[in-house]
Amino acid sequence: MFMDPVVTLTACNLQTTDTVADFGAGSGFVAHAAASLVPHGEVFAIEINRDIVARLTREVKDRGIKNIHTLWGDIEVAGGTQLKDASADFVILSNVLFHLEDKTGCIKEATRVLKLGGRVLVVDWTESFAGMGPAPHHVFTQQIAENLFASMGYTKLSENIPSGEHHYGVLFRK
Repeated sequence: MFMDPVVTLTACNLQTTDTVADFGAGSGFVAHAAASLVPHGEVFAIEINRDIVARLTREVKDRGIKNIHTLWGDIEVAGGTQLKDASADFVILSNVLFHLEDKTGCIKEATRVLKLGGRVLVVDWTESFAGMGPAPHHVFTQQIAENLFASMGYTKLSENIPSGEHHYGVLFRK
């Protein structure tokens, strides 16, 4: 029903040394999967909710995971992720765009932190599903995502990233 993050990220051809930024990491579900696929790289799990960041930080420490770094940050603001310019190979935007007020600001922040040729994975709801997903007026469709990323200079690499039956997955290159 919902995505298997290892399957989803494997389809993106992550390299074992990649630096990954999970924007809006939430529980760390996707960040954990990314960390397993980049054992010689780093994963930055960025979240705006301080309580969630604290919980995720404890969990990473308790499990002895060395390549996940938790950060409190605002992904909609220039410099809000606290990452350096051109420091990431891959940015994950999984189930975040539908509820952001400033989607363009988020994409600009992803652009700032991505290396030239870096990639962005967008996973979001295909529709509302009568209350299971976002409200109908908050659905951020694949077509809207593709148009917005194209308008900001990105190239679509793939639109068939496996993301579960209620989500779409699209991969873009900076």
